[in-house]
Amino acid sequence: MKLKWLITGLIPLVLLILVLGWVFKNGAGVERDPAAPIEVLNVEQIKIAPSGFELDVSNTGPETLTISQVIVDDSVWTFSMTPDSKLKRFDDAKVTINYPWVEGDPHTILLISENGIITEATIDAATLTPEFSWDNVLNYGFIGFYVGIVPITLGLLWYPFMKRMKKRSINAILALTVGLLLFLFFGTLFDGFEIGAEAPSVFQGNMVVIISTVLSFLLLIGFDQYQQQRQKRNGYSPLGIALLMATGIGLHNFGEGLAIGSSFALGEAALGTFLIIGFTLHNITEGIGIAAPLLKTKPKISQFVLLGTIAGAPAILGTWFGGFIFSPIWGAVFLGIGAGAILQVIFVISKMLMEDHKKNNEPFVSWMNFAGFTIGILIMYFTAFFVKF
Repeated sequence: MKLKWLITGLIPLVLLILVLGWVFKNGAGVERDPAAPIEVLNVEQIKIAPSGFELDVSNTGPETLTISQVIVDDSVWTFSMTPDSKLKRFDDAKVTINYPWVEGDPHTILLISENGIITEATIDAATLTPEFSWDNVLNYGFIGFYVGIVPITLGLLWYPFMKRMKKRSINAILALTVGLLLFLFFGTLFDGFEIGAEAPSVFQGNMVVIISTVLSFLLLIGFDQYQQQRQKRNGYSPLGIALLMATGIGLHNFGEGLAIGSSFALGEAALGTFLIIGFTLHNITEGIGIAAPLLKTKPKISQFVLLGTIAGAPAILGTWFGGFIFSPIWGAVFLGIGAGAILQVIFVISKMLMEDHKKNNEPFVSWMNFAGFTIGILIMYFTAFFVKF
């Protein structure tokens, strides 16, 4: 019986292999010469050195391609490639162009294959690409510290003020937190889509964001349920919720660090400075959200330090990653994970509020909760004016 069962499962698979083999060998049945070869060359990063430009490229098309010519600012220019100018599918190479670039000027680079397919790379404002050094590591680390840890800590300092509020007001603050997190969720998701779109199309950057979001959300939910069953308890402790929030916000702040680090790496120092100011103002409200679940307890100072570090320190890592080794596809993965973590926290806090109101025979969507939720979204919306351009 088992053999029969296995054979019934294998028959469709064998037939599928035969069909695909026939298509590969004989074509799809339409005999037409292709109008042009299919070539996809991705320029993943442009580094500007004192002697010229260095381009990291990859072949993500279905066919092998060879780069035969380079044009810089309408002039044919000499170049070298390592390891080879001929790239098989998914091969990477470095294109080195000795060119007398001008500080602050735009430059256009055209990479032409032997089949005449052109790939364009542009430099909006030329400036030296920051090299990895301990001075730059320290400077980028300070930027991440200002953007992540400082504003989160300032937000946590509102805890004594919120602690004196009554129960209805505390629930309204939790509803405000849900509003903050909902805005962060969509913001993180859209940032992931934006970065994912920069990745080679063959990697399907937007789908990577969605997959990472869904898997991280389900994984965190499953892990929390396992922990609750293991410890034989129902619900979440206030500190546990605050830790979940800090983790989700920390992953979001990693994405903010990516934006700042990459803007400095691309020579957009003015934009980077503007983002530092904007994210600092934007992130103060995140500290309020982390403190909200703790209002019914008496947390220790060490716990506040831990929460601030978990939520803020990823901004430092993101700034390093964005400044030195940024990759669109990995950025999409991290932001997707962050979106999933934030969504899980929204689920947890909403469930906790619903259970509390049900226990006290109160409506879940009270006017105070609705006002808190709306204010949370509006706060994030208006402070986002400082970081959108």
